[in-house]
Amino acid sequence: MTDVNQSPRTILTYGTFDLFHIGHLRILERARALGDRLVVGVSTDGFNATKGKKSVIPFEHRRDIVAALRCVDLVIPEENWEQKIDDIRRHGVRVFAMGDDWQGRFDFLAEYCEVCYLSRTPEISTTAIKTDLEPERRDHLEAVTREVG
Repeated sequence: MTDVNQSPRTILTYGTFDLFHIGHLRILERARALGDRLVVGVSTDGFNATKGKKSVIPFEHRRDIVAALRCVDLVIPEENWEQKIDDIRRHGVRVFAMGDDWQGRFDFLAEYCEVCYLSRTPEISTTAIKTDLEPERRDHLEAVTREVG
């Protein structure tokens, strides 16, 4: 896809990627298909706390899972909302891609690169998985995750 006289077409996306599932994989594969290189910002536990979110899987594990995927070229920590413009510049990003549940929220980045909203995989989300888990199973999953971490 890269012409000899052009730099790689770098794509950037962000996410928490808790309880990694097929929807996560599919959106990362679709983002990677937009270019030659995929940079993924994984939300840190501290950043999630500022958003009122708590991940079951700790940041270091989520980061390592995402980094192990064939479609991912680089993983960076997402530590705050404001870092996106700096990340676009630092990594030479040509396309910023997010799930369409964020439609319109990142249009301001069009000044720096192309902004693309990708359709999500229907009927799957981390929120739905967490909701479906019985409270005892959720407590067990969190306990096991703490032991492994």
